[in-house]
Amino acid sequence: MTATTFNRLGAFIILVWLTLGLAACSNFVKGDNNRHNVPLSSGVVQGLRNMGSSPTDGMVVRIFKEEAVLEVWKKTAGGTYRLFKTYEICAYSGDLGPKFKEGDRQSPEGFYTITPGLMNPRSNYYLAFNTGFPNKFDRVHGRTGSDLMVHGDCSSRGCYAMTDAGIAEIYALARESFKGGNASFQLQIFPFRMTTANMAKHATSPHMDFWKDIKEGHDYFELTKTPPVWDVCEKQYIFNPASTGPLDAAGTCPPSQRNTALSEKLAADEADLANKAEAAKKAEERKAAEEAALKQRGEAVNNFFSGIGGLFGSGTQTGGEATTGMPTPATQRP
Repeated sequence: MTATTFNRLGAFIILVWLTLGLAACSNFVKGDNNRHNVPLSSGVVQGLRNMGSSPTDGMVVRIFKEEAVLEVWKKTAGGTYRLFKTYEICAYSGDLGPKFKEGDRQSPEGFYTITPGLMNPRSNYYLAFNTGFPNKFDRVHGRTGSDLMVHGDCSSRGCYAMTDAGIAEIYALARESFKGGNASFQLQIFPFRMTTANMAKHATSPHMDFWKDIKEGHDYFELTKTPPVWDVCEKQYIFNPASTGPLDAAGTCPPSQRNTALSEKLAADEADLANKAEAAKKAEERKAAEEAALKQRGEAVNNFFSGIGGLFGSGTQTGGEATTGMPTPATQRP
């Protein structure tokens, strides 16, 4: 390769590098350090407008562990919330169920209130917001943990990890919602979509009482498309309490303001769950009975063939020849 060719190749590589560098930088106002200020895309803004919402309107974030999805719901002109977009969760730590203590590598579940102070624009995991764990419910139960985030980088140690592109958009939606005068947004975290089928599937879980507790908040949102007001009393969640001011987390609960539709749904689901549990119990009993009968038949067959073997194979081995207990034939003489 001549010096001229080498110089031209070098110039070309530098040009390509500069072009790519400028293209990447054009995605941000002042490089990566300003990624928390990157504006929403025109497509997102138009999508919000099409559903009767805007970037500055309120939002609700819902997480479903088993389905590994995060949903962003936006408030519309009519006052209710509509699902705007669903994002895939790259990873979360632990199993289904709430977090109990620092270091258990478990991702939290429950209801949390996200304020601007919980947003982390300088996260080591691209961008992040803190879930607010431990909340009032977690604290009254003595649960511990810190820095439980929803963040980028697709790596989780007790957090919910998104793609960088996903957390960038979610972060920007939250930022614009705060700019619109909303003091917070609600984060709802569930083990799975709270259907009776899913509840029945996990009926033996030690977390069932807790899941039934948060299911009321889940169902209220499903029915009304508005986030419930939540608090904690008697060491459990209460939704839309008929009182003003914060409650004593361990004190007596006031009445809850349930609408008729919610009360009917909760009662119907409880009955349906009981029926499914009974059906599952009977199915397990039938399966156990069938397995016992199959085992009994197998033992009977084995015993039968063992008896036959006793009739024809009871002889002993002597000098390399089997004796069967039958009279030995006379030796033939020539």
